[in-house]
Amino acid sequence: MHQSERHVVVIGAGIVGAATAIELLREGHQVTILEPGEIGGDHAASYGNGGWISRSLVVPTSVPGLWRHVPGYLMDPLGPLTIHWRYLPGLLPWLWRFLHSGSTIERVGRTAAAISGLISDCAERHRKLAQEADVPDLLQDTSLLHVFRKRSDFDANALAWRLRQQNGTTWRELDQGQLSSLEPDLDPRYTFAIAVDGSVCVDPGRYVAALVDHACRRGATIRKGRARGFRIKSGRLQAVQTADGELACDRGVIATGAWSKELVRGLGDRVFLESERGYHAVIQDPEIKLKSRILFTDGKLAITTTPSGLRVTGQVELASLRAKPNWTRAHVLRDFALNAFPGMPKTLPHTRQTFWMGHRPSTPDGIPVIGSASKCADVIYAFGHGHIGMTAAPVTGRIVAEIISEKTPCIDPGPFSARRFGGGAHPQ
Repeated sequence: MHQSERHVVVIGAGIVGAATAIELLREGHQVTILEPGEIGGDHAASYGNGGWISRSLVVPTSVPGLWRHVPGYLMDPLGPLTIHWRYLPGLLPWLWRFLHSGSTIERVGRTAAAISGLISDCAERHRKLAQEADVPDLLQDTSLLHVFRKRSDFDANALAWRLRQQNGTTWRELDQGQLSSLEPDLDPRYTFAIAVDGSVCVDPGRYVAALVDHACRRGATIRKGRARGFRIKSGRLQAVQTADGELACDRGVIATGAWSKELVRGLGDRVFLESERGYHAVIQDPEIKLKSRILFTDGKLAITTTPSGLRVTGQVELASLRAKPNWTRAHVLRDFALNAFPGMPKTLPHTRQTFWMGHRPSTPDGIPVIGSASKCADVIYAFGHGHIGMTAAPVTGRIVAEIISEKTPCIDPGPFSARRFGGGAHPQ
């Protein structure tokens, strides 16, 4: 092996792990991808997301004034954001930091700027990846519509749109006539919309599988298994420990999404990471045709046309990784979609609907964790992307590859450091 080449184990084959593997191969490294499940399978957060790829996704969930709504989140088990009472004690450290991170306009502005650095050229980077992986058809350029019942609802959300504008997003305003002309199947109660140019991945699971297959064609190796920890000697990584034995390597990348916190133990960092459970419903043969990807601001959910049907994504549910799904939340998504389009049937046979639940890996400030571990610089973090995993994966992979190659990263990784949560080997 050339002196500059390293054997890197990428732990996790979701969208971030796949993009990271490809970027490491560009740098000439030997890559092993360690993944316990089916590549592109429905166990991963990448599989079930809405596929929106847009530089407009800079606004964090926590914004000034959100704390006033927390009692409602605790009381409404089917609202767009809910917190399970039984998990509240364990969530309190994360929740406090979540509310604090959005407590001022200045804090939210810094978060938006950090996220913007990861996603400002996301569409171009994904187009390149899709072309390389021979699946350009999985990415579609389209209008991304934010629809409102009335113009004043848009005005009431001025901070979010100001943050988007400050970070390079441009848009077109559509009145009711223009909106109806673009999306005639949409309920006329929506009288105003904002159209943002962007792209949509119509089958995220297949896309991730194609990227991993592309990495394998370029020389990466797949190893089935689950990482348990790391063997470190004198501050240098010797091997990734798995349930089936050790995997010797020079560098390791933690890209295991919401499960990453368990692997961080012993690496000198205290990471605040929780599962922000999201749901989707897919309606097969929906009997309507959409030209755009639509985000309903009144329902806090989005709808995308995919090869398997109309995918409705949304819901934020703070609960344990091991808590059972509450499928009623997915039914809420389905029912909203059926009512948002008058041409849709009001009831569906079970054969025309499917549901999914997954775990968004969420930090309290909405910023991913990217960079070297405090106690072993040979282990690199690449997790905690929350709602922007698909969008931010290409640049995340580039940053990781540049750190491992000892190059200056394409953007400053400082805002993404785990040290922002406080150093030291704290209990987690």
